[in-house]
Amino acid sequence: MNIEQLRADTPGVEQLIHFNNAGAALMPDPVIDVMTRHLQLEARLGGYEAAGQRAFELENVYGSIGRLINARPDEIAVIENATRAWDMAFYSLPLGPGDVVLTSTTEYAGNYIPYLQLKKLRGIEIRIIPNDEQGQVSLPALQDMLGDDRVALVSLPVIATNGGPVQPIEEIGALARAAGVLFLLDACQGVGQMPIDVQKIGCHLLAATSRKYLRGPRGMGFLYIEKSLCERLEPAFLDLHSAALLSPDSYEIRADARRFENWECNVAAKLGLGAAVDYALTQGIEPMWQRIQHLASHLRHRLANLPGVAPQDSGSVKSGIVTFTHQGHGAAQVQQWLAGQDKRINVTTSTFRSTLLDMQQRGLQEVSRASVHAYNTEAEIDAMIHALERMPRR
Repeated sequence: MNIEQLRADTPGVEQLIHFNNAGAALMPDPVIDVMTRHLQLEARLGGYEAAGQRAFELENVYGSIGRLINARPDEIAVIENATRAWDMAFYSLPLGPGDVVLTSTTEYAGNYIPYLQLKKLRGIEIRIIPNDEQGQVSLPALQDMLGDDRVALVSLPVIATNGGPVQPIEEIGALARAAGVLFLLDACQGVGQMPIDVQKIGCHLLAATSRKYLRGPRGMGFLYIEKSLCERLEPAFLDLHSAALLSPDSYEIRADARRFENWECNVAAKLGLGAAVDYALTQGIEPMWQRIQHLASHLRHRLANLPGVAPQDSGSVKSGIVTFTHQGHGAAQVQQWLAGQDKRINVTTSTFRSTLLDMQQRGLQEVSRASVHAYNTEAEIDAMIHALERMPRR
């Protein structure tokens, strides 16, 4: 990869060292430019009129996302964030009393809470797939659990927000397909970081965000729904964009995945998402994935050699999310110390509240999370290590 060009396209790297890409990555110039130009157009023309002038570019966003994940444009819905995209998919599924949802120990609390809500409201059952010895989903255990004909859904994240393994999603998808069970994939930490191909994975539904490894704006995400499934699902919410009023007594839901959208949206952010996807495709997802893994491996190696610091990542395949604990300092103290350096270093704190099952199982209350992207450098990693070495001892 042309790292110099990546960094030249990223104005934020001049002011700071950004290792919070799993939270919100630094946007590149092409994303910033397209959003700024549209906001200026709105200011000159008006919001509706500006959107009308960008109709062609807005339509192209669906094709770009389709190319990114190997899906049809009519299988894509652009939604205001990944949480709402995931919710729109999950709550539309016809889950009822006795239906079983299988998930992983690495499930995000924002997804697990809806499982509990439907357990209370509809009587579904939640079961946790055990991990194998490397800390990722045990495929033999999953296969055994799929033998129960009450299992209606497998739903889990490809990568947890607190690090951990990259789940074997293609194998999971194959097992779910063979059992005739739906597979909902939370790809928020995967899309933009690693190759995601819905045809190879075999997932029926996928939700993703703009702001993380895709390097797009906040407040934007997308949903993929396999066409044959989409036609059978009625969204939990409808409006005059997702459906048409035919008479005082009838309506018709649109045929494509945009039945899961609503009429009002942030047009500048939608264009920014499209620009972020196009930028990622131009750079190449596979080279970025290799670069990210290289940097993350380098960071883990350096952290492992620091006294009092313990890396906390598991799995046979690891991502760009690097987590660790510091014997002498809490994660919030580490975050504050690094942010106070001459050249600010951004990391964040991941607590048990976001990934309760995994953290409880591993006996952790919190971890420091440093998430690298392709535009980061070995020199930036070394700067973070030197800063940690200088932390005052208790």
